[in-house]
Amino acid sequence: MNTFGDKWSFTSFGESHGAAIGGVLDGVPAGLPIDFAMIRAELERRAGKGQTGVSARALREPDEVEWLSGVLDSVSLGTPIAFLIRNKDARPEDYEALKHTYRVGHADKAYELKYGIRDYRGGGRASARETAARVVAGCIAKQDLAAKGVTIRAALVQVGAETNPEKFAETIESFRREGDSIGGIVECRIHGLPAGTGEPIFNKLQAELAFAMMSINACKGFEYGTGFAGVTQAGSVINAISGGISGGISDGTEVVFRCVFKPTPSTPKAGVKGRHDACVATRAVPVVEAMTALTLVNLIG
Repeated sequence: MNTFGDKWSFTSFGESHGAAIGGVLDGVPAGLPIDFAMIRAELERRAGKGQTGVSARALREPDEVEWLSGVLDSVSLGTPIAFLIRNKDARPEDYEALKHTYRVGHADKAYELKYGIRDYRGGGRASARETAARVVAGCIAKQDLAAKGVTIRAALVQVGAETNPEKFAETIESFRREGDSIGGIVECRIHGLPAGTGEPIFNKLQAELAFAMMSINACKGFEYGTGFAGVTQAGSVINAISGGISGGISDGTEVVFRCVFKPTPSTPKAGVKGRHDACVATRAVPVVEAMTALTLVNLIG
């Protein structure tokens, strides 16, 4: 499925090296002011402007949003908001050699086994290029949530084994120089979320967030509150570190969760040519925020 949510329904479309990517966001209430400058800034964050180890394509793609419907004079009409981002730096010819081979660590083989055909041009729908559309839709959701006092802030908190943010760039650069890559952890904090958000038992808040996060490219794990570290702690300690969620329901305090992103498997050291990130986690930060926002607008309306 390529549609997320029901109250705010977001459908993503397009391939990495096709003509364009984009989305349709339905359910946005009429009269919501749309901050286009904020959306441009979020897309630049996703592109990794000013960061080290970022793919050349990400830095060159202008990511200019064409608004097709649903907005007039910077205000939502209450009708479906459709938008388009043209792929202006696509290079499908770079992937000709992959027509009959599978990249290890990618979805190439799985897609072909499932559909009997695959888009070999950079992974098609499985490419992280698709996340630009999520950022646009998520940014609109963030603006609606902000008006309700809910804010979302994510940050890179670990690169490989390194937990000192001042050393992240140096660590990533060292792997880039070796033609390799490294993974990372993104932490997200939600402030102002009303107590009672979440619908037990199968639509618990952490379950909805995990569902959204695990749909992001290269995301390999999710935890909230104490998370996996809790296995070594006594119950008297872990009870005080709930991450803002109890019984699948927000308790009115800050909600905290983390996502782990794997290293990019396509690297020069692995013998793969192309334009790749040395650490995809750096550019995943605004994507995590976007998917969090889309999750919350569907839970609290």
